[in-house]
Amino acid sequence: MGPLKRLLSVPLLAIVLAGAAPASRSSVARFDWFEYNGDDHLPKPRSGEYANPILQGFYPDPSIVRVGSDYYLVNSTFGWFPGIPVWHSRDLVSWTQVGNAIDRPDQLNLGKLSISQQGVYAPDISWHPGRFYILNTCVGSGDNFVITAKNAAGPWSDPVFLPALNGGIDPSLFFDEDGSAWIVNNGPPAEKPRYEGHRAIWIQQFDPKTLKTFGPRTVLVDAGVHPEQNPIWIEGPHIFKRAGVYYLIAAEGGTAENHSEVVFRSERMTGPYVPFAGNPILTQRDLPKDRPRPITSTGHAEFVETPAGEWWAVFLGVRPYGDDQFNTGRETFLMPVKWRDGWPYITSPGERVPWTAKRPALPPQPKPSVPNSGAFTVRDNFNGAGLLPHWMMMRNPDGKWWRIAGGALELDARPVRLGDMGNPSLLARRQQHFNATATTRLSFAPTGDSEAGLVALQNDDFWYFLAVGREETKRVLRLRRRAGATEPQAGAILASAEVDESSPVDLRIAARGASYDFDWSTDGKHWHELLHGADGTVLSTKRAGGFVGAVFGLYAHQ
Repeated sequence: MGPLKRLLSVPLLAIVLAGAAPASRSSVARFDWFEYNGDDHLPKPRSGEYANPILQGFYPDPSIVRVGSDYYLVNSTFGWFPGIPVWHSRDLVSWTQVGNAIDRPDQLNLGKLSISQQGVYAPDISWHPGRFYILNTCVGSGDNFVITAKNAAGPWSDPVFLPALNGGIDPSLFFDEDGSAWIVNNGPPAEKPRYEGHRAIWIQQFDPKTLKTFGPRTVLVDAGVHPEQNPIWIEGPHIFKRAGVYYLIAAEGGTAENHSEVVFRSERMTGPYVPFAGNPILTQRDLPKDRPRPITSTGHAEFVETPAGEWWAVFLGVRPYGDDQFNTGRETFLMPVKWRDGWPYITSPGERVPWTAKRPALPPQPKPSVPNSGAFTVRDNFNGAGLLPHWMMMRNPDGKWWRIAGGALELDARPVRLGDMGNPSLLARRQQHFNATATTRLSFAPTGDSEAGLVALQNDDFWYFLAVGREETKRVLRLRRRAGATEPQAGAILASAEVDESSPVDLRIAARGASYDFDWSTDGKHWHELLHGADGTVLSTKRAGGFVGAVFGLYAHQ
C-alpha cells in the first residue's frame, strides 16, 4: 500500500487556477460548462468481461508497471501540456488518472515545438523499492531524460538528461535481480544506416542513485528480426525476465498499418538475443483489409505479470472509420499474453484483437469517476478549484490567461492564434469516440477582431473553429476551417449567422466519423444548424500527419 497511500487524498486537479488576475471584461470569454458525449455502439462486455480499448482517444505508447496489487500506466502527449498522464488501476480494466508527470512549465521547454511530431514521445514507467522512474524523450528539446517520484501521483522531479543515449528515442529501464539497472533504447545503428528506417536497439548500465548511465553501450538488435529484409523502425524496447531468461520486446514496422510487436530472448542481459521464429507476436496487418469494424496498427506493447502469475500486455491500436482514417488517435488496448515453449505471444496469425474478452483474474474495481472507455457522458460545471487532469493546452503556459471564477471557466482573449506555434488561450480534452458531441455555453462580448468559441482540432494547421465574433456592429457566429499549413492562418469562413448581442450562446460540434456538424442555440432548447456534413477527414491523422488525435477545445483570441 506504500505507493498508494496518498492516492485517495490527491484531488483530480492538474492545473491550479487560483491567483490569475482577470483581464478587462470585454476581452474575457466565459464558459459556464462543457459537456462531452460519445457512443460508438461497440460490443458491450458481459459479466466477467472487459472491453477494448481500455483507454479511448489519444492515449498512445502505453507503459505499465505493477507495485504490489497496484498498476500504473503512462502515455505519450507530444506537444500538449501537462504531459505524460499517469493512471492507476487494481484490475487492469478500470483506470483513474491520478496526475500528469510533466505538470510544471519549468520541467520541459516545449517552446514552439510541433504539437504532433515533437515533444514528449513514448514514456516508460518503472519502480524500484521506494521510487518511481519515468524515462522519456522530448524530441526537439533536450532529448532523453529521467524523472522520479516517491508517489506515482506526483510530484515528479525535474528532468535529468541522459546525453549518452546518443540521439535515440524510447528509453526504458530494467532492474535485474542483482540490483543492477539497465537502459535500452532505440538509436542509430553502429554503422551508417543502410536505408530509411534502419535503427538499432542499444543497452547501457544506469545508476539509479546518481541518475547517470555508465559503461559501454552495446547493440542488442540491429535493424530487426530479419535484417536481410530491411525491417523498419525497431523501437519501443522493453526488457523483462522470466524463469531466468531475458526477453526483449520491441515494436517493428512503423506505427501505421504495418505496425507489429516482436520478441527476442537471451541467457544474458547483454545478449546475444535470438528472435522468436513465430514473430511477430502482435499485429493486425495479416487480416483482410475490408474486414468490418477493424482495429489496426497494433504494436508498441509492454507486459505486466499479476500476483497470480498471469501475463498481460498493453499496447496501442487505432479504430479507423475509413481507409486508415481515424480522428481519435492511437489508443490503449489490453490482451492476455500466452506462452508456448518458452516464448510469449499476444495474437496468433490471423487473430483479431477482440472488442471484449475475459477479464484478468483480479478483483473488479468500481468504474472511474471520469470514464475513459465505452459509451459515456462527462459534464464539467467548472465549480471546483481547478481543472480535472485530462484538460490540456498547447505547449507550456505563457502567463496566467485562464481561471475558474463564479462557477465558470474564463479565458482571456490574447493575440496568440492557432497556427502561431505558441500557447494560445485554448484548453482542450480528447475526442474519445468517432461518434462524439461537444457542447458548451459561452458568454462573450467581442470587440475588433476578437473571437471565442468551440474548437475541433488535430494540430496547428488542421482545425475547425465555431467562433463568436463581430462583423461591423453585429455579433456573429462564424465557422472557420484550416486544412493545411498553406491555407490562411485564420482559416476560411465556411458559414456565418447573426446572433443576439447580449445573450449567452450554446455551441455544439457533433462528430460522425468522417462528418462534422456545427450548431448553435440561444435558449439551450432550440438548435440552429450552421453547417452540417463538414469534411471530418481534415482532423484525421492520415491527412493531418503526426502522432496525436483530435481534441475539442475552448478557445479565445483577439
